Amino acid sequence: MHIKGDHAELVVGGRLDIRSAADARTAFHTAVDGGGGDLVLDLSGLDAWDATGLGVIMGAHRRAGRVGRRLVLRGVPPQMQRLLVATRLHRILAIEGGLEVASLPRV
Repeated sequence: MHIKGDHAELVVGGRLDIRSAADARTAFHTAVDGGGGDLVLDLSGLDAWDATGLGVIMGAHRRAGRVGRRLVLRGVPPQMQRLLVATRLHRILAIEGGLEVASLPRV
């Protein structure tokens, strides 16, 4: 996994899974705590994720809310879009441009 960016936007690539969760959590929390306004997570370079990775994103979402910020997902890969719809997390998370829920195959 690799994460580049600052307190306003992070570009996440590679695998966001149990092996990378601790590093991702640290990077996300540092970004949330270090700025103001929206924090954009660009996930367009994300190859794979698991439940732990999704939990890290949800934790960053909650932390951002506690400090008056909003976590915004950008470039959500189609497979992750389907997962967000299946888990109904697309109703909770801010997703830039929204999801094409009607065109997504059922999981």
